[in-house]
Amino acid sequence: MTSENPTRPAVRRLRADRARQVADVLRHQVLGDVYRGGQLPHEEQLAEEFGASRNTVREALDLLRAEGLVRRVPGSGTLVVAEKLPHGLTRLQGLAETLHEHGEVTNEVRAFGPVRAPGPVARRLGLPEGGDVLYVERVRRLGGLPLSLDLTYLAPDLGERLDPADLVDRDVFRLIEEAAGQPLGAADITLEAVNADAHSATVLEVPRGAALLMLERLTTLADGRPVDLEYVRFRGDRITMQGRLLRDLS
Repeated sequence: MTSENPTRPAVRRLRADRARQVADVLRHQVLGDVYRGGQLPHEEQLAEEFGASRNTVREALDLLRAEGLVRRVPGSGTLVVAEKLPHGLTRLQGLAETLHEHGEVTNEVRAFGPVRAPGPVARRLGLPEGGDVLYVERVRRLGGLPLSLDLTYLAPDLGERLDPADLVDRDVFRLIEEAAGQPLGAADITLEAVNADAHSATVLEVPRGAALLMLERLTTLADGRPVDLEYVRFRGDRITMQGRLLRDLS
């Protein structure tokens, strides 16, 4: 007869649950460029490393394959085929500044001009109800592949100083700072998962309903004035958010 510690409930895990746990760790390694050669260890080696069965490891690899991160090649094993680009959450930077080590970010300006500010936008920017803002819609690309769809509302006094031609190869943050004559100070962000609607799917070249990362960002100048409200949809298969958090309970 086996004895059990009544204060420590037994952990019963289905193989599918265990496969997801293995996939989570492997995903981090794949995205973190651990497998620089582009090839994952053999299933037997992974099974030993994770203390799991080969079937569990195989299911974990199937999950990563379904995400488009790896593929199986007969005679070669499992290869890394997709890279997610790291987008930091610890510094206030534009996309080109964030990804400068990975290549040149280019912008397709799809809309540029004054529009009547929706009530919630006016309130977030501290503007009078019914006033105008500069509305900008851009598709951001790296190496020709679309990364994000950016919808931007700018304070009118700064927006009127911008030229759409400048937005083709420059981050809007730099242009705002030049127009304002002072640096940006901080931003409040909200990050959530959304599904691609018909418009977003077409522009970002993903299936309708595909997973996107939606970033809402309200950016202020150094003096605290809010000037830029953005809604950025990132391709979930190309961008990963990274940051470092400090615990402070004081």
